[in-house]
Amino acid sequence: MGVKLGYSDRSRLVVQSEIRNMTLECNRVGGINLAQGVCDLDVPQVVIESAYEAMKQGTNQYTRYDGLPIIRKAIAHKFKTFNHADIDPEKNVVVSAGATGAFYSACLALLNPGDEVIVFEPFYQYHVNTLLAVGAVPRYVSMKTPEWTIDMDEVRSVITPRTKAMIINTPGNPSGKVFTRKELEELGSICEAADIFLFSDEIYEYFVYDGLEHVSPWSIPLLRERTIVISGYSKTFSITGWRLGYCVCGERWAQMIGYMNDLVYVCAPAPLQVGVAEGIMRLPPSYYENIARTYQYKRDEMISSLRSAGMEPYVPRGAYYILADVTNVPGRTSKEKALRILKEKNVASVPGSAFYSNGGGENLVRFCFAKRDEVLSRVCACLK
Repeated sequence: MGVKLGYSDRSRLVVQSEIRNMTLECNRVGGINLAQGVCDLDVPQVVIESAYEAMKQGTNQYTRYDGLPIIRKAIAHKFKTFNHADIDPEKNVVVSAGATGAFYSACLALLNPGDEVIVFEPFYQYHVNTLLAVGAVPRYVSMKTPEWTIDMDEVRSVITPRTKAMIINTPGNPSGKVFTRKELEELGSICEAADIFLFSDEIYEYFVYDGLEHVSPWSIPLLRERTIVISGYSKTFSITGWRLGYCVCGERWAQMIGYMNDLVYVCAPAPLQVGVAEGIMRLPPSYYENIARTYQYKRDEMISSLRSAGMEPYVPRGAYYILADVTNVPGRTSKEKALRILKEKNVASVPGSAFYSNGGGENLVRFCFAKRDEVLSRVCACLK
């Protein structure tokens, strides 16, 4: 018998991210890239210098699969001071290769092929692709515009005996939704009744606007047994290329998630763990307050420009993306509309269909406003 060459069945379910596709299109024409969520702001000096010093001091080898003690202790400190919840750095933290790596490791540890996971749309495409990669089955519930509200009865209606988990993103990409404590408690009661996990992606937790606050499900005692927090400092410290994230969960889940992390990634980059840990411990609260203030200003500038251009935005309450209604832009699909904007305005966005199942989002595109002021000024001038 000959060798049967070909792709795996799993690979046929996973598609190239539309975010990456539009970045390639943008590079091809030399446009301004507001498609990919890449921060081009300055990295805090303490983060860079601490990582460099760690390299010079010899922190360049494998670490324990769940991370160096210094970063696990820093994350525990952050949870106590910012999230108002206690965690044990020895039992509740797994440091991984980015928040994406933490989520993938958690899915490998906790989900079986065929398990169903409730996903709220518009969703982050990498969440869905990760679920598909491990053989899980997404079950979609659409949030309702303009405030991205959730029908709790609809959530209950999609639960079946195969439902194993629910995933939320707060603040949300691409919607900018910030889940309230009341919403989290309602969703938590649904998870408790169905005995399912609650995955909570909180990578944008410091990017919250209009006087709102970020609430982690882990801070709600009744939800801790089933909550798997996914987060990191890629966005907060503008180090998306460092690939350093973490998972916080109950001890009974953390060990197996750590084993899966060891299997796939071995460990997160050793000296970069030190850099992030020192940043967490040494940067003052004003640093994080300034993030929210700075990005709210950027958001408002972008909203004004989109309205001037006839693309009505859904005002995000967190994260650094804006979904805009592009009904008035020529094109049959959101991809055609995004390409039209790129061609005529030299600004790259992401087609809204990338964030929906079953043909949704065709009159939406997503813009990222995590850019320097001079870049946003050029964008605003182009759009107007």
